[in-house]
Amino acid sequence: MDLRGRAFPSVYRLRVLLMLFYTMARITAEQEVENLSGLSTNPEKDIFVVRENGTTCLMAEFAAKFIVPYDVWASNYVDESHNASKGPEATWRLSKVQFVYDSSEKTHFKDAVSAGKHTANSHRLSALVTPAGKSYECQAQQSISLASSDPQKTVTMILSAVHIQPFDIISDFVFSEEHKCPVDEREQLEETLPLILGLILGLVIVVTLAIYHIHHKMTANQVQIPRDRSQYKHMG
Repeated sequence: MDLRGRAFPSVYRLRVLLMLFYTMARITAEQEVENLSGLSTNPEKDIFVVRENGTTCLMAEFAAKFIVPYDVWASNYVDESHNASKGPEATWRLSKVQFVYDSSEKTHFKDAVSAGKHTANSHRLSALVTPAGKSYECQAQQSISLASSDPQKTVTMILSAVHIQPFDIISDFVFSEEHKCPVDEREQLEETLPLILGLILGLVIVVTLAIYHIHHKMTANQVQIPRDRSQYKHMG
């Protein structure tokens, strides 16, 4: 048998998203989930809003892909992969992800051996850690490993272009101040650092030229004392 990984369009992603939201917010009242992905300008990016009793309690924009390994009978063909769109200080975080899939669905899993329903869960997860009252934003890719009930299989969830916020939402599509992930902050610093160094270097050159000009102007009108002492008798 071969071991194959499948990245497929996630028809399950709404179910996964709801599980994610339940983990963070523990929604017990009547809830409504609205899929606004049609408003996204990026076809690989999804938009969801969760409302509780008419009040928006969570907004999320993200692109997601699940890579699911499974066994197939040995063959010579190469399968395709499909990208899926979709302390002292109080914080909120993602602490659990559960992904349910059925490898007997031939649309996504071709020639799977011992096909059936499986559940993949995170283990001791602490992701998207964000100070309370802020939204989490990260354009870079982030991978989360999920242990599958299919023996010796690990499902990989890849997130990118994430902008998410639970609680304290003023209105739809209005996120609070962004808390950027470390990767985005480092990339932003790498982009701005050369500009800052260039400005400092330019300032140093300008100051040096100004000092030289002032010094040259001050010494131009001074009497030049000859270094040869034999010329002193001609002075006066």
